[in-house]
Amino acid sequence: MTTIYGIKNCDTMKKAIKWLNEHEVEYQFHDYKKMGLEEKQLKDWVKQIGWEALVNRRGTTWRKLPEADREGINEAKAIQLMLDNLSLIKRPVLETGKNLHVGFKADEYAKIFA
Repeated sequence: MTTIYGIKNCDTMKKAIKWLNEHEVEYQFHDYKKMGLEEKQLKDWVKQIGWEALVNRRGTTWRKLPEADREGINEAKAIQLMLDNLSLIKRPVLETGKNLHVGFKADEYAKIFA
């Protein structure tokens, strides 16, 4: 089963969900702002694609972090920051059962679900 992780009100999430619906892809939506995210799950994602791919450095949550939190970031620090501030995780995170994908691009989703 495909699961899409993110935050309901995120514009990128809305685009991804719209694409999935239009292409009749069955999925579960996991709103990690409401439902949380297990540390084990996040660590599994980090193992698969690396913490750098998961940290959203463009968002307001990142910019609002104290400078000390943003400096010298490494895997352990990134994981803790993401667990403490779930909106730091890039969206959407898509688990297909085979692979993990971060972000949304219609052409990439077309390849994933071809």
